[in-house]
Amino acid sequence: MAGFPGLERKFRRGRPRGVRVCVSVLEKEEKIAREVLKPPREWRPQPWSLQCMCGNTMSVPLLTDAATVSGAERETAAVIFLHGLGDTGHSWADALSSIRLPHVKYICPHAPRIPVTLNMKMVMPSWFDLMGLSPDAPEDEAGIKKAAENIKALIEHEMKNGIPANRIVLGGFSQGGALSLYTALTCPHPLAGIVALSCWLPLHRAFPQAANGSAKDLTILQCHGELDPMVPVRFGALTAEKLRSVVTPARVQFKTYPGVMHSSCPQEMAAVKEFLEKLLPPV
Repeated sequence: MAGFPGLERKFRRGRPRGVRVCVSVLEKEEKIAREVLKPPREWRPQPWSLQCMCGNTMSVPLLTDAATVSGAERETAAVIFLHGLGDTGHSWADALSSIRLPHVKYICPHAPRIPVTLNMKMVMPSWFDLMGLSPDAPEDEAGIKKAAENIKALIEHEMKNGIPANRIVLGGFSQGGALSLYTALTCPHPLAGIVALSCWLPLHRAFPQAANGSAKDLTILQCHGELDPMVPVRFGALTAEKLRSVVTPARVQFKTYPGVMHSSCPQEMAAVKEFLEKLLPPV
């Protein structure tokens, strides 16, 4: 599904000051979201659990300052999670720290700052350009493919450091979830699965032909708020239908949450944790 605008934020951190989206209703939604999307107190991580990547990461730019949540034990699996438009990896590192598994490393890179057509060319964190609200709107094909290659480089970095592809889950929220779907489906390495929250499949007309042969074995958790005004839940349902034409249909879970807008909720995070526990057990 093509682009959706700027209320792609998670928990405490929002979009840059001064950014005004092109659809006025978003201003009201954001005001509500400032209160609604605050995580419960118990979701706040311990300060020592969040780190920034350092060391030999110059060949993988997204790792240079990515936010991470380290495992308490030897790390044998990894979750790479991509934030939404206008956000940073820090807010999702905060959220994932509340459901962390002791043997799993969580990596939350930051999108580059680029002009976004849908937001009047304002410069903000964005994985690729967004051009319209309609599923039939033009898409930034070159930008999507470039962003996917950067995420694949991050995956390969983890593989070189001892975590096999089948122990890596790729996930994201909204625009980040969209990129995680496209990247995992076209990745030459057989990943463990995908966590796709409040999102759509970019360049959906190219599938199933564009998918890598190993994509049929991917396990996918797709979650969506039933009151989402930015990426309507029916777009999520259409995405799930398309995904079942690409991967083994029984491997796609599509969960919806009553009363939830373009955000996450404790029930959704519990579902993510359960999914990861089954997909990435201790070894």
